[in-house]
Amino acid sequence: MERDQKGDRSLTSDKDGNQQAGGAANGVDTADAPQIAQEDLMRAGVYALLSRLLGRPMDDDTIEFARGLEGDDSELGQAVGALAAVAKRMTRVAAEDEFTLLFYGMGAGGELAPFGSQYLTGFVYEKPLADLRGDLEELGIERAPDVTDPEDHIAFVCEIMHGLITGAFGEPVDLATQQRFFERHLAAWAGHFFTDMEQAKSATLYMPLGTIGRVFMEIEKEAFGFGR
Repeated sequence: MERDQKGDRSLTSDKDGNQQAGGAANGVDTADAPQIAQEDLMRAGVYALLSRLLGRPMDDDTIEFARGLEGDDSELGQAVGALAAVAKRMTRVAAEDEFTLLFYGMGAGGELAPFGSQYLTGFVYEKPLADLRGDLEELGIERAPDVTDPEDHIAFVCEIMHGLITGAFGEPVDLATQQRFFERHLAAWAGHFFTDMEQAKSATLYMPLGTIGRVFMEIEKEAFGFGR
């Protein structure tokens, strides 16, 4: 996995042609995505945003990007605006400290465990991770060798959804494939994770990001017809 000049992880092919994912989508620019409906580009953009901001502590470029976000009057748009407003008041160092407290803690673990297996079973490296790895293998996607977190990290799974929509791993997949991946690897736990992020004691900058994630997961569930 190589990094571009801004420090974002790019996607590369290994010698067997498999696509490697690095745990954070490379920005949120979907302008070059081939013949994709505008609403799907917007979905991909939210997945990329979540992946970029949750994959690692914010660097100068990322927090500046967050400061420039603009929302609208919708619940999701208001959360985007709130994120931008908080980012404008926060330094990069403070943002990095908040990320550390949320996800790593000070020697005793952070407030949040951003892994599907942890949410679904109470333990890491359990069956949900094995199921995800099996589906990734079928899709021809593998974790980049420099990524140490397991693949069920929320940022990684959001990156996969972004890539399935935009064709970052080859060609865009159909909606049925997107729905199946979402149902198997996000629907049961991601909303709970983002709700916990909203309510986390250490969350200031990441509180509105939690709202973005929670609301977006609800939108995706409704669009895919879950719970009807």
